[in-house]
Amino acid sequence: MAKTEKKTDKTAQEETPAGPDAGGRNTLFIVGATAAAILVGAFVWWQATKNGNAGGPGPKTDPDLDELMAPGPLPEMSIGDAGAPNTIVEYASMTCPHCAQFSTVVFPEMKTKYIDTGKVRLIFREFPLDGLAARASMLARCAGPDRYFPMIEGLFQTQKTWVVEGEEAMDKLTQFARQAGISKEAFDKCMADQDLFKKIVETRTIGYEKFGIDSTPSFFVNGKRLQGEHALKDFEAVFVGIDKPAEPGGTSPSATPAPDGGATPEPDAKPEGSTGQ
Repeated sequence: MAKTEKKTDKTAQEETPAGPDAGGRNTLFIVGATAAAILVGAFVWWQATKNGNAGGPGPKTDPDLDELMAPGPLPEMSIGDAGAPNTIVEYASMTCPHCAQFSTVVFPEMKTKYIDTGKVRLIFREFPLDGLAARASMLARCAGPDRYFPMIEGLFQTQKTWVVEGEEAMDKLTQFARQAGISKEAFDKCMADQDLFKKIVETRTIGYEKFGIDSTPSFFVNGKRLQGEHALKDFEAVFVGIDKPAEPGGTSPSATPAPDGGATPEPDAKPEGSTGQ
C-alpha cells in the first residue's frame, strides 16, 4: 500500500528560502522589512500547521467543486485537454518520496493512456513539506510555463540526488538547475523571489485549511477525494468515459451470454485486468 508523507519538525533555517548571498546554504539571509515580514509570517504559519492550529484543517470530505477549482494565488499548472471528461487535482511536495513514486511509476502510464488521448487533465498544486521542497517548487515555477512539467518530472526523477541533509542540499539543487540550463544568477534571483515564495505558501494554506490536505500526495478526481493506494487502478475506478478494467475473476462488461450459460467475449473485448483506450 502506498504511504503518504507528513510534515516533520524543521528549523527556521530550513523553512526559509535562501537568497543570492547565502552561498547555497540553508540559512536566513538579510532582507528588507517587507520581505522579512513575509518570511516571519510564513514561518509562523508553517509552525502552526505542524501543530494543527493554523485556523484548523479542512474536513476530510469531498470539497465544494467550485471552491476546489477556483483560481489560486499562482497561475494553475495543468497538463492535458482542458475539455477532458476527467480532471485530477494533485497536491504534492517535491521532497516527498511517495510523490516521486507516483511521478515516475504511475504518471507515465496515465499520461500515455488517458492524458495524451484527451480523457484526463491533471492540475498540479504545490504543497511543500519543508523549505527545500518550497525552493524546488520555486525553481520549477521560475523555469516558465513551457518547462514547468519537465522540471517537475526531472526533480522527481533525481530526487534522491538532491534531497540530502544539511548545507549540501542547496548545492545539489543548484547543480540540478545548471544541468537544466539555468544559470547561477537566474537561480539566485529565483530563490530570492519572496512574492513567489509567499504565493506557494498561500497555495499550501488553502489546501490545508479548505480541503484538509495534511499529507502528500493527495488527489481529487472530478471533485472526489481519491482513496486507495494511488495506483493507476484506483484512478481508473473513478474515471468517467473510459472502458473499465474487468474485475478479477469476473467477466468483461462487454461479454454476452453464450447458449450454454457461459460468456462469450465480444471480438474487441480486452483481456481481463487490462484497460480499454
